Amino acid sequence: MTNAPRNTNNQINETDLIIGDETFAAAYGESLSATLDIDSWQTGGDLEGLYERLELEVESAVATENAVRDDIRRKVFPNLRNRSVASTHTGCYRVTPADLQNVHRKLLFNGAVEACDGTSVEHDTLPVTITQIGICLVSYQGDQGSWAQRLYRRDLRASTGNALDDLMALLENRAQRGNTDNDERGRLSELARRGIMTYAERAILARKSQALWRVGHGNPTPYELLTGSGSMPLLVRSLEVMRELVLNHRKILFVPSAPRDRLLLTLGQALYPLEFLVVEHLERRMMSVVDNGHYGKEYQAQAEEFCREVGPKLVVGVYRASAAAPPYMFFAHADFACEAAMIAMADSVLQEHRGFPTLIDLADMICRTTFGNDIFNSAVQMAYAHAGEPFRFLNERMTRA
Repeated sequence: MTNAPRNTNNQINETDLIIGDETFAAAYGESLSATLDIDSWQTGGDLEGLYERLELEVESAVATENAVRDDIRRKVFPNLRNRSVASTHTGCYRVTPADLQNVHRKLLFNGAVEACDGTSVEHDTLPVTITQIGICLVSYQGDQGSWAQRLYRRDLRASTGNALDDLMALLENRAQRGNTDNDERGRLSELARRGIMTYAERAILARKSQALWRVGHGNPTPYELLTGSGSMPLLVRSLEVMRELVLNHRKILFVPSAPRDRLLLTLGQALYPLEFLVVEHLERRMMSVVDNGHYGKEYQAQAEEFCREVGPKLVVGVYRASAAAPPYMFFAHADFACEAAMIAMADSVLQEHRGFPTLIDLADMICRTTFGNDIFNSAVQMAYAHAGEPFRFLNERMTRA
């Protein structure tokens, strides 16, 4: 339950990238040489063998997980409070159907909880790359608002007055964008699509929502914002919004869809339905992101101060809403962690098979319907048609039936 040692030079040792035969065999139960022997591969038509192997592997994996559940509950849960990153609320809790009914009646269904989610789509062609970001805020009393931003990126925006210089600048920009050794294009795209969208979701929750409880998708202090996605102006604005949301508002709940923290998910699989764990505060997790980031000295100090101030106020936990559903992580203010977990669980039991907050799903559905690929791409293609070039700049995928 401890983190692996960090490389203080922010560099990856090349030997760490080498996967040995023993590592591969331990993970997959066979040597890499055996896997690479294509004569041992099954033919595509051997469905009977496929089903038999699938049943065997899945049954064995599930049995192994179930076998460790009691040990985790007996040996690990009681010791969570003894860790250095434990919160005052760290522990395992159980709620009752009456508790959830109370949350439904007093909070969820009377509009006291609003959820926010966003979507981003990109249309990348030679003349222009267009990025659309859409954010929706919803409650069970209806749509609380939607916001959109569109970014238009062209390789050449201003003329120097010298036609040859302008032409060379255009060719240079496009050479860089097409060069796989130069990641500038990828960084700008990531900033536009993920960094700005993630910031906007939290800014709208902090400054546009009027609800008592505010629900977000993901982590309240995500990697994209703690690093600024490579943009220090975005970092500064993000720290302001996240501080406002966590320290001033406090009644927040964030639930990620597909977390990669297998430790917490393993603890979550040991939970019975209608149980949740409050595991730890976030200062160490947040500081590890900052320690491995790339900032100037001034911005490094600002990010570290933010982690020390906000990290102890945020906790991460895991809950399980039903016997059919997997566990999900949640993030909340330490002072309201138990209330946040009950809201997450009360909203999740509305979908027994998913066990995920329905209000976040609703925000996502409205956002994709309003700002999704189909409507956006159709509008862009209409614009090209209006310009007299309906197909010239569209690649093969864009015109595929």
